[in-house]
Amino acid sequence: MTAALTTPHPLATAAGMNVLRAGGTAPEALIAAGAVLAVVMPHFCGLGGDAVWLVTTPKGGPRSFMAIGQGLDRPFPTGPIPLRGAGSIMTSAAVVAGWAHALDFARAELDGRSRWGDLLAPAIRHAEAGFPVTASQEFWTRFRAADLPAWPGFAPVFLQDGQPPKAGHILHQRELAHSLRSIAQDGAQAFYRGALSHKIVDGLRAAGVHISHADLARTTCREGQPLSLPYRGLTLLAPPPPTQGLTTLQIMGQLAALDFSNVQAGSADHIHLCVEAVKRAFLQRGQIADPAFHPMDMQHQLDQSRLDGWAQDISMSTALPWPHVWAHGDTVFLGAIDEMGNAASVLQSTYFDWGSGVVAGDTGIIWQNRGAAFSADPAHVNAFAPGKLPFYTLNPGIALQGGKPKFVYGTQGADGQPQTLAMVLTRMIDFGQSPPDALAGPRFLLGRTFSDSRDSLKLEADVDAPTRAALAARGHEISMIAAQSPMAGLAGVVQCRDGRRQAWHDPRL
Repeated sequence: MTAALTTPHPLATAAGMNVLRAGGTAPEALIAAGAVLAVVMPHFCGLGGDAVWLVTTPKGGPRSFMAIGQGLDRPFPTGPIPLRGAGSIMTSAAVVAGWAHALDFARAELDGRSRWGDLLAPAIRHAEAGFPVTASQEFWTRFRAADLPAWPGFAPVFLQDGQPPKAGHILHQRELAHSLRSIAQDGAQAFYRGALSHKIVDGLRAAGVHISHADLARTTCREGQPLSLPYRGLTLLAPPPPTQGLTTLQIMGQLAALDFSNVQAGSADHIHLCVEAVKRAFLQRGQIADPAFHPMDMQHQLDQSRLDGWAQDISMSTALPWPHVWAHGDTVFLGAIDEMGNAASVLQSTYFDWGSGVVAGDTGIIWQNRGAAFSADPAHVNAFAPGKLPFYTLNPGIALQGGKPKFVYGTQGADGQPQTLAMVLTRMIDFGQSPPDALAGPRFLLGRTFSDSRDSLKLEADVDAPTRAALAARGHEISMIAAQSPMAGLAGVVQCRDGRRQAWHDPRL
């Protein structure tokens, strides 16, 4: 038996694999890898963000750890919620609470023996000694260059002589190293109740954020019952609301009702069916909110006869018009299967690239802008409220076969996540492609992007001309993005096959 792990950065992958090679569990390995990602991919995730976990073990049923920061104890917004800056900070941050919950679970259920100090040591080392800036970080820093001067505390930490650092520049984050060291020594309580928490609150207040010590102290990682859906002999797992895991399963449930025997991978028929299933599921997505405030009947939502009806409504010759709003977001996927057969699938995020842009004082921690995911309409199911969790795009997945993990999967990309997963999963399951081939296959992206505000169907340029023409003939408004574009998602897969585990990440990095 072997163990395998995937992340979007080699330093994070190395940290996680070292845990697995030492006999550690999948959750422990992903804590170590996730901590490194919080250092080396600060534009996508960090200590000031959240995470959503799916875990399966040979000993028990699947678990979902919802490390989602709750709404702060503050007044309801009086106008539109800002996308950046202090006004966009309306939630606490729960990624550290999620690590603590996962570590407690590993110790109690999986005989895990790792300590905070050992798991966080690689992240502390990279933050203090420095690491080479990635091309991705350079791109997103330059992309936001006009906004950076307005972001409190950002420039001293993330710029080089006042300019976006070039890929390869060695970036040091000594203040972040100190924050990580506090957690390594005192556990998660340092972040939520200890001296570090006071530095965080003081730093955010100085930037104009309405936050209290009590807001951090009440932050928890909730457990939720994962959702499941049968698909071609497998069981697909997804996290429950307020995530869009429901949406991904509704898409796959429609595709399960369709006959792919005469469909070719990457063809106009394949893309069209996935796009149309996405549209019908997305039309229902506005109902998803924190179940503590707005319960949903999951059995009804995933009733196969209901999804069969949606599938039957799909016309092979005509596209459903699509004038709906696109939601942005960036994140990182990490997944692992250990030698004991425990599997973990995780997404970490600060919502948009660079989150709110606000650094919490001298902690080195950039805070998320997840408040921008709330609605400013008090009548909306996703309206802001203290203690409430916002609608969440993160939805990592696990596919089970006979109750055991067949593969672990997930992707970056906000609204694009269910779209990317539909293409990757159908390529692997319906067309029998290997994970690297499925990850490399051309994709689509429905809706607006940073560079194209039209609600068009974006196709990667490696979709061939006849396929584009066939889709346009069905009524899809086509526009192009670069071949192998990160806008089409950054996915990862860990597969268990013949007793061996292998891992791959997206070639779009």
